[in-house]
Amino acid sequence: MAVKKAYDAITKLMYGNAAYLSAKTPDGDISPDLRARLRDQGQKPVAVVLTCSDSRVVPEDIFMCGLGDLFVVRVAGNVAEETQIASIVYAVEHLDVALVMVLGHTHCGAVSAVVEGCEDESLISLTSQIAQAIQGERDIKQACCLNTLASAHRLRDAP
Repeated sequence: MAVKKAYDAITKLMYGNAAYLSAKTPDGDISPDLRARLRDQGQKPVAVVLTCSDSRVVPEDIFMCGLGDLFVVRVAGNVAEETQIASIVYAVEHLDVALVMVLGHTHCGAVSAVVEGCEDESLISLTSQIAQAIQGERDIKQACCLNTLASAHRLRDAP
């Protein structure tokens, strides 16, 4: 059952992404009727998406989803730290979400900062995890991929 539910969710997201790539406007439902229904009946998202805080990466638009369709966890560099993992566990356990996706992107500022040697102490909790994930990779596109995979592995290995 869970595998079919996850398969249905990824199929919905990939179909939505194909529509997004050819669309001029998003078609996700954000209507007042839906907002009232979600308020009264609760949310039943099809997927959890851990993604970057980058304003150019909007999962609801990328997958053409409306309100209540996705449970989105956003953090610079799409890192999977304790609070992000707890949020994802909440969605899986309490909202019965079967699919967890880590959505990375190219030209990630957080990953670029690490590649360029940023040593800002206020960013260390973010940059240290990215640095560990990319292990000295200098190619920004490859570093973004390595960072996304590292977050996916952290989630897979989380209790």
